[in-house]
Amino acid sequence: MPADKEPGALLTIGELSHQLSVPQHILRYWETRFSQLKPMQRAGNRRYYRPADVDLVRRINRLLNEEGYTVRGVQKLLRDRHAPELAAAPEEPAPAVGPAPPAEDMPTHEEPIGVDVFRLIALRNRLADALER
Repeated sequence: MPADKEPGALLTIGELSHQLSVPQHILRYWETRFSQLKPMQRAGNRRYYRPADVDLVRRINRLLNEEGYTVRGVQKLLRDRHAPELAAAPEEPAPAVGPAPPAEDMPTHEEPIGVDVFRLIALRNRLADALER
């Protein structure tokens, strides 16, 4: 973040792009794909990202570029009622405690299940996308 900005200050698209090492055109593309992402726009369509927008962009970036989700997969996560918990999950995988149960028997409680669920979901989404083609 630029030295002259306070934490929580509005960021321009250039500042956010620089922080995340994501090109500006990708940030604008994400606005078209994720209805939850609506930065303020001022004269000349200049974008200003509020702290909540910045957090959302960071989650989208992490899910797409680090966790391996597809755009469609992230859209589903963000639409899901559990999206805030999933999207804000810690970046470190849960400690291994044994094999994971089949998907239909997945526990609904907060215990670690011993696998990287995000990677499994990303793989499932890629397979589903490939089958739809």
